[in-house]
Amino acid sequence: MVNTIWKFSTAGEVQFGRGSRENLATELVALKVQRPILITDASLMMIPVVAELIQQLMSSAILAVFDGSAAEPSVKIAENAALAAAEHRADCIIGLGGGSNLDVAKVTAIVQAHGGKPQDYFGFDRVPGPVTPLIALPTTAGTGSEVSHSAVLTDTDNAIKVSILSRWLRPRVAIVDPALTDSCPAKVTADSGMDALVHAIEAYSNRPFEQLEDVSSEARAYQGSYALTKMLAGDAISRGGKYLQRAVETPNDQLARDQMSQAAMLAGMAFSNSGVGIVHALEYPIGALTHCGHGEGNGLLLPHVMRFNLRHCESQFAEIARLLGCSDHLPDGELAHQAIERIETLQRAIGIPSRLRDLGLGESQIDGVASKAIEIRRLMDLNRRTPTKEDLITILRAAF
Repeated sequence: MVNTIWKFSTAGEVQFGRGSRENLATELVALKVQRPILITDASLMMIPVVAELIQQLMSSAILAVFDGSAAEPSVKIAENAALAAAEHRADCIIGLGGGSNLDVAKVTAIVQAHGGKPQDYFGFDRVPGPVTPLIALPTTAGTGSEVSHSAVLTDTDNAIKVSILSRWLRPRVAIVDPALTDSCPAKVTADSGMDALVHAIEAYSNRPFEQLEDVSSEARAYQGSYALTKMLAGDAISRGGKYLQRAVETPNDQLARDQMSQAAMLAGMAFSNSGVGIVHALEYPIGALTHCGHGEGNGLLLPHVMRFNLRHCESQFAEIARLLGCSDHLPDGELAHQAIERIETLQRAIGIPSRLRDLGLGESQIDGVASKAIEIRRLMDLNRRTPTKEDLITILRAAF
C-alpha cells in the first residue's frame, strides 16, 4: 500500500529577524504569562545582549532563571530544571541557548504540565497532551530545535542519547534573532552549522513519504521526504554551502550570521517532518561515549554515510551538488561524487575533525556503537538503503 497523504507541522508561530528578541515581552503578555522561567546556561548569562533581555523580562513578569543547562545535557540536568520550574510555579517555559538548552526547556515543559520524570516520556508519542507554553530563542544556528518536535538528552547510565518525540513539543512561539548568534565562537559556529547541513541533507535524501507504509511504528515519528520538506531542505543546503565558512572565518559578518540562522531554522522545519537517518543514529552512541559536540560528530560521519548511500541516492546527491554550487553540466554520477567532495572540503575549511579516533572513540567501541545505532528504527527505516549492523561497522571503520 502506498501513502498518499502527508502533513506539515512547525512551531505555532515563527518570528525571524534581527531585533525580534525585543518581541518576547509582548508574546508573554499575549499568552497571559505571569510566572515564566528562563532555561539557559551560565555562560550565556554573561553576554550583554542576554543580560539586557533578562532585565526587560524582569520588569514585566515574575521571572525565575535556571542557568544550569549544559552542552549535551544529561537526564539529571533536565530533572533539575523541572524541579526549578515546579518550585517557581511556572506558567511558561522560555528556552534560550543552543539546541541543548532548548531541549532541556522542552522536557521541563512536559514535566511541569504532566508530572513524573523525563524518563517517563522517552520515545515517540508518550506525552499525553499539551505542555506548559513554550517559547524558544536559539543562540546558535544549528539544531533547529526551535521549530522541531523532539528533545534529546544523554542517558549517562547507559551511554546513549535518548529522544522524546511528540507533536506537543513544538514551541508555541519561536523567536529567531540572528543577533543572538553574533557572539558564537568559531568552533560553535562550525559545529552547529554542520549540524544544520546534516539535517538538511538527510531530510532531502531520505525515503519518500509514499514508501513509508511498511516501516516500524517508531519510524512514524517522521513522514519521509515530500515536496515541501525538500524545498525547505534544499534552501537550507544552498544557504549553508554559501555562508557557513564565511560565518566561521568572519564572525562579525552579519549577513553570514543571518543566512545561517535562516538555514538552521529551515532545516529544522524540514527534518522534523521528514526525518533524518544513519548519520544521527550513529552519532547518538558516539556522542554519549565521547562527549563530542552533536554537530561535530554528525559532520564527521556525513561523507562516510553519503558514500554508503550513493548507489541509492545518486539523483538526490546530484541535486545537492547543484545546490552547493557545482556545475550543472555534468552527469548525475559525477555530480553525486562532487557533493561528497564539497562537504569534505567545507569540513576541512572550518575545522571539523576527520577521524573518529580524534573524538576519543576507541576501536574496541565500534561494535557497541553499531549495536546501539541499528536499534534506532525511527532513523534506520528512513534511510533509502537499509543497513545491516555489518554495514554500520564498515562505515565506522572507514571513519575511524
